[in-house]
Amino acid sequence: MLTKNIPKFSFIDLFAGIGGFRIALERLGGECVGFSEIDKEAIKTYKSNFCKKGRPDAELGSITDLSKLPYCDVLVGGVPCQSWSVAGKMRGFEDPRGQLWFDTIRLVKLNKPKAFIFENVKGLADPRNIENLNLITNQLAECGYKVFHKVQNSYDFGLPQNRERIFIVGIRNDLPLIKSFQYNTQKADSHKLFEFLENLDNSVSIKSKFTPQALFGGKIPLSRNKFQKVDEFNDFFVLCDTRNGHTTIHSWEIADTSDKEKQICITILKNRRKKIYGEKDGNPMTLMDLQKLIPSISRKDIHGLVKKNILRIISKDKFDLVNSKNSAGIKDIYRIYLPNSHIFSTLTATGTKDFVATKQITGHNPSEYKENFIQEVLIKRNYRQITPFEAGRLQGFPETFIPHSNCRLAMKQFGNAVSVPVVESTMLAIIETGILSGVRTHLQTFNETLNANRSVISVNATA
Repeated sequence: MLTKNIPKFSFIDLFAGIGGFRIALERLGGECVGFSEIDKEAIKTYKSNFCKKGRPDAELGSITDLSKLPYCDVLVGGVPCQSWSVAGKMRGFEDPRGQLWFDTIRLVKLNKPKAFIFENVKGLADPRNIENLNLITNQLAECGYKVFHKVQNSYDFGLPQNRERIFIVGIRNDLPLIKSFQYNTQKADSHKLFEFLENLDNSVSIKSKFTPQALFGGKIPLSRNKFQKVDEFNDFFVLCDTRNGHTTIHSWEIADTSDKEKQICITILKNRRKKIYGEKDGNPMTLMDLQKLIPSISRKDIHGLVKKNILRIISKDKFDLVNSKNSAGIKDIYRIYLPNSHIFSTLTATGTKDFVATKQITGHNPSEYKENFIQEVLIKRNYRQITPFEAGRLQGFPETFIPHSNCRLAMKQFGNAVSVPVVESTMLAIIETGILSGVRTHLQTFNETLNANRSVISVNATA
């Protein structure tokens, strides 16, 4: 995203990670004059990609130790987000990482950059955290800024990744505006996974259309997201025993089970959430409970499924599914995305149990679609995890970026990173306000001072 006549500007990269913000801002003519990061391995990756000999930017250390910063026009950073995420148990300011927001606000107040961009997980904008979000934005406003926030999805910026993050932008109140700040709402063209990932089946077929009755038995599930059409097959399969659907694979469908055993399992799935069996979202059931639903069930039938590791014994006469947690998947696999999918799941620092199929499959009806997936993808193991190089692509990092040499750490770092095109679009929106017109960068000032000193030395030498 290069635009003519974009003014030069300087920025400081807080919570720099491996440099997603920096890539985006440098593409737009920005000059980094300092970065702050405490993760030693992330610093190694950052330095190997950016800190070349002769560059004027400085390693600033931990944000908790910072006060007056080198002059910068823009302050950016991905403030640690685990405190507001579901994975981080949404502890917010109770978590020391959540309190780093106060250091961020302190630096804004002390250094008064012309603008700032801070990124965080969508959970900060969750209704349960609205008071915390208001506290953050109000305190930033009290520092002398017009503050904006918006949840943006990387998918809308041309990346096949379902990644929602909140971007908080501030524009200093005293600056004249050519136009008011507005987030970019123009969506980029969507892409398929086989365009971003290596060695996938790139055959494209026209999707068949189905009625809700054919796909869902007439009732469309409430949990579907915007990438799941109500009249088309899903582009990914979920391995899970506690939900049902045309692309849900259950453990009893891929194990050697009889029709009666399958009936028992699906009966448990459909009834374990009913309040008559307990107050939890999923409850164990007794043999007597099951016999009321299927009179022919025997204790031997139940223990046969226990031996196959599909059911587990909770107490003397209570049984539940072994795979009773949705995101845990089955045998360490949760989701498998097909090559034609427009998305992959959100990359995270802790990793996922999500895979990509190397083979595309089709079907004339839901049963055939599922069976083809089981036979051609699952049984033949035509699926794999993505590589660090591919994770970088899904985050919008350039091909020239050098990931950490350790695969696990590289995946963690890309999971922690910001999606480059989203930052680039947000920064361009700031530039378009006109507040950076005529700015002088640290490097320009440094070079002009150096040249002036050289002229004085030259004149003196001639004299």
